[in-house]
Amino acid sequence: VQLQASGGGLVQTGGSLRLSCAASGRTSSGHGFSRLFMGWFRQAQGKGREFVAAISRDGTRRDYIESVQGRFTVSRDNAKNMVYLQMNSLKSEDTAVYYCAATPGIITAPLTREERGYDNWGQGTLVTVSS
Repeated sequence: VQLQASGGGLVQTGGSLRLSCAASGRTSSGHGFSRLFMGWFRQAQGKGREFVAAISRDGTRRDYIESVQGRFTVSRDNAKNMVYLQMNSLKSEDTAVYYCAATPGIITAPLTREERGYDNWGQGTLVTVSS
């Protein structure tokens, strides 16, 4: 499956952005988008990649890193093969390259928050929050 993230850009502190991730194709085992557990990660300059948010296959379960709780919302549209990350009240520390990731596996915490839990990755989209 191929993942294409978009929607990044330059925004002022307190502003909002909506990231999108489009999925195409199927996994090696033939799974379509609705069978994929999806995650968002980010990597700030000079730092490692960190978990941001995740959403279950049917969208009923969501998980967020504590620093974005109440500000970010992850959602998905299985009919459109899309996953979204709505980011509000952005802070300078949210500046990073954001990646979407997917796995057809059934994973549970803490693996849902770890890179090794995901098999497919998009190319990343840069979010810059200026003060």
